[in-house]
Amino acid sequence: MDTTTLAAFLAVDLLLVFTPGADWAYAISTGLRGRSVAPAVTGLVAGHAAYALVAVAGLAVIVASSPAALTALTVAGAGYLLWLGWGVLRHPAVPVAASESAAADSRVQVMLKGAGISGLNPKALLLYFSLFPQFIDPAAGWPVAAQTGLLSAVHLTACAVVYLTVGILARTVLSTRPSAARIVTRISGAMMIAEAAPAGESPAASPL
Repeated sequence: MDTTTLAAFLAVDLLLVFTPGADWAYAISTGLRGRSVAPAVTGLVAGHAAYALVAVAGLAVIVASSPAALTALTVAGAGYLLWLGWGVLRHPAVPVAASESAAADSRVQVMLKGAGISGLNPKALLLYFSLFPQFIDPAAGWPVAAQTGLLSAVHLTACAVVYLTVGILARTVLSTRPSAARIVTRISGAMMIAEAAPAGESPAASPL
């Protein structure tokens, strides 16, 4: 895979990762709870990594060729995000002491929730099934699985850096501004609900 193709993929991928959505919302919410955002980010990246493994194994092609399977996955993910988004709107996160948040959720629970959010995010699903194939050349010297693995590594790294930064900024900037924190988390909840929009469209036509 040549550097030009890789750079082009990185540019497009960063535009997507920098677009606020469900992953951002969870990173912000976790940051406001006064604890390390690392478990949340680890979970978010793990959800994307699961899709990466599926794509590398070549199963993405099989799922993408089955409209029913792709639609079912997209609808399930959209329903999960709607539920999470509504919960955030009803109970927006506010800055709390680390000891208080530690009693509510363990690191494992925070990580698993993050994995569920990114793993069932319809846009993450469409990222691998719609965007990746555009940057993979079956005629290149690299095997398709190797190319997919490299693109996945780039994407996962971008996700980790951006989400970690978002969570840390939320904790440091909003920690002393409870009213602003409520507004931001309500916006985050709205983002989650908006992320569910692709479920009402044809998966192949849904925008990233």
